[in-house]
Amino acid sequence: MTIRINDPDKQAFEQEHEDLVRRLAPECMVLLRNDGTLPLTNLQSVALYGNGARQTIKGGTGSGDVNVRHFVTVEEGLEKAGVTVTTKDWLDAYDQVISAAKKDFYQKLRQEAKAAGQNPILATMGKMVVEPNYQIPLHKGTDADTAVYVLARNSGEGSDRRPVPGDIKLTETELRDIVELNKTYQHFALVLNVGGLIDLTGLEEIKTVLLLGQLGSATGDACADVLTGKAYPSGKLTMTWAPIEDYPSTEGFGDPNNTNYREGIFVGYRYFDSTNTTPIYPFGFGLGYTTFKVSPGTVEVDGETITVNATVTNTGSAAGKDVVEVYYSAPQPDRSLPKPYQALAGFVKTQELQGGQSQVVSLTFNLSSLASYDQKSSAYLLEAGDYALRVGDSSRSTHIAGIVRLSDDVVTQQLHAVGGESGFTDFVPSGPAYSYPEEAHEIATATVVEIDAGSIPTTAVSYSDQPAEITRTEPFSWKDVASGQRSLDEFVGTLSDEDLTYLCVGAYKDSDDLMEVIGDASTTLAGAAGETTHQIEGQDLPVLTMADGPAGLRLSQRYTLDGGKPQPLETSMGADMLSMYSDEELAAMKSRATDSARARTVYYQYCTAIPIGTELAQSWDDDLVQQCGDLVGDEMELFGANLWLAPAMNIQRSPLCGRDFEYYSEDPLLAGRIAAAITRGVSRHQGCATTIKHFAANNQETNRYFQNNNISERALREIYLKGFEICVKTSHPRTVMTSYNLINGEHACNRYDLVTEILRDEWGFDGLVMTDWLVTGGMGPSGDQWPAASAAGCVKAGNDLTMPGIPSDKKDIMDALSNPEHQYSLTRATLQQSARRVLAMILELTGAENQD
Repeated sequence: MTIRINDPDKQAFEQEHEDLVRRLAPECMVLLRNDGTLPLTNLQSVALYGNGARQTIKGGTGSGDVNVRHFVTVEEGLEKAGVTVTTKDWLDAYDQVISAAKKDFYQKLRQEAKAAGQNPILATMGKMVVEPNYQIPLHKGTDADTAVYVLARNSGEGSDRRPVPGDIKLTETELRDIVELNKTYQHFALVLNVGGLIDLTGLEEIKTVLLLGQLGSATGDACADVLTGKAYPSGKLTMTWAPIEDYPSTEGFGDPNNTNYREGIFVGYRYFDSTNTTPIYPFGFGLGYTTFKVSPGTVEVDGETITVNATVTNTGSAAGKDVVEVYYSAPQPDRSLPKPYQALAGFVKTQELQGGQSQVVSLTFNLSSLASYDQKSSAYLLEAGDYALRVGDSSRSTHIAGIVRLSDDVVTQQLHAVGGESGFTDFVPSGPAYSYPEEAHEIATATVVEIDAGSIPTTAVSYSDQPAEITRTEPFSWKDVASGQRSLDEFVGTLSDEDLTYLCVGAYKDSDDLMEVIGDASTTLAGAAGETTHQIEGQDLPVLTMADGPAGLRLSQRYTLDGGKPQPLETSMGADMLSMYSDEELAAMKSRATDSARARTVYYQYCTAIPIGTELAQSWDDDLVQQCGDLVGDEMELFGANLWLAPAMNIQRSPLCGRDFEYYSEDPLLAGRIAAAITRGVSRHQGCATTIKHFAANNQETNRYFQNNNISERALREIYLKGFEICVKTSHPRTVMTSYNLINGEHACNRYDLVTEILRDEWGFDGLVMTDWLVTGGMGPSGDQWPAASAAGCVKAGNDLTMPGIPSDKKDIMDALSNPEHQYSLTRATLQQSARRVLAMILELTGAENQD
């Protein structure tokens, strides 16, 4: 039951949740370099510089933003820790510089939008002002022998990053100031308040670099805890850091029409290791305030289940945690099915280990999970030969634990061909792969464990038939369904074609004004992103409310009630969009909200920002991530949200993607496990569920509504779908959101093979599938090659709900029912099937409350 809070003061749950984030956040930070400068014990004063010192970024922009009561900046966090900041004049001067730069930037955007006939609020989505150059003197802070420079970068939904100074690269000002501070101060640390890759070229002499990241509400407090030694960092990179030109995905990235995924399965470390290209920081890398030794142990086999044991020893004097990573190198008998040098098979984070303390860890997985997809036979195949198992704490720091030898080829799954044709042949490495001096000897002397191919089963899939029409029945009340007196099928039989259509088009409003159906589109939860239909007359049908994520809930902070319905007192959209308004417009909005607040009781919805997706994954800790999901579930229950439009779990194919901060990793196993963990946390709460997104291959924001990704079926299955498969099979998410982009010439939400054959038939997903917002209309200019998606095509594909629901969606579905020449012609049975799934989810998530 929703609780309405009319007390403006900070609530107990807010403090509890902020304390939890602060406690967990250090495990998400990655220490990239340290010459002993950190931790800064007994720190009394600090010269604090950089764009992220006071203008700290808690998380990216767009739908992933969270409207918190307050979040702690790095400056504030240090001062709360009792540290004197001696460079207030510099920070004040920088505030003036960036304020002027933002004003000029957004005024120009607004003028351009007006000239193009676009809505200025929509036109600004995801666009960031590039960090300017400036001249502010670096006066040495009084009584400080320590300097900290906090370098920040922001990005967001709707726009990609660029390899230019002020974005991925550093500006002349930043390079100049960081180098000078490093020379001037006895102790110096560079702190990166970023959500993705930053090019540190030119800073090779900087010996202490902390990847703080963007940690939500407690960012500044957690930063102070780690800098001063109250806590220690124990995160590991989930994306390889390398020069941007070294990523194979850089070529062609940002094309508004077509992106060719020519690298195939060789994404991230799979590419760098297989081509022996040296990264700046490898996948899985991260230091601590102590050192560790990972010693491979035994390899055990039970049927097809493999267990790899290892011993982790803290070889330093400080406390810390390490991550043990197990990789496998699959046999390549004739390279007709090329494999990467290695791929992640499992991982585990240790407990806290004191200096000299050891822990034995065990990682278990099935050999069948290491199979490769063979497009020729449409099957997952384990090829006979030796599977080398490697143990370490980064992809470039492993040693052979043992070899599993498979006696014969095994088909683990026989499937259908899906996804269409990419139009090209995937890249295959031709030169020598990465190696290390001891590797050949370790392989030659490794213990070999044999597995009989007969012990590994072959799984066949039964694909869906076309649905049968549900017989028409006389009308009765939804309450009879909720109480169990009548069946859901019987209720579906009472509905007209129009009613069925309403169920499949979100809340639906007879309006062509897109601002009415994005951002603050819910009539039952102030500031929520959307909800299911109100259009079924006479039924009092409950609605599912949907709140944005994935760094917490994005709701309006204050609202009133008008006729029992919440009315937001301010928009839930983030500060990036509000920047498009003039000072006069903002003042008028504030005045209207003040007038409304005087007339009615004001209620409050202050939510907690958790670490961004990349930071959560950098913990490599399922339990930590589940705790964050539990926190979000708490607030969903409190405020009345049924569906959290998260987690976002697309593959970090390129550092240029503007939404990488929302995503977990370049590796699908890691992404799938982290998504499953946060889903389990949310699902502990009655009436609350996650919406895993964006299904699939949402790896570019440029022209995202009309951008086509050409991908081979093997790469699609092994890289871009695998994480979703892991999450679906291990955590039972209730909803899935499809992506904006096309895959091999057809929108993801309109692909029957993707939404029904793979998701439902092969993986057993039994929940609700919805689109991302306005995929059928688009909030930007139309593409010049590909059309918008079709709402009728969504229904035909098994994508049940087109969000948020606009008049053209209803018309498209009704036309498809009556017109056999429609590209996605529909039967009533197919429409009933999708409508039934919507009703089933309403019953599942609101049924218990409905009966109270």
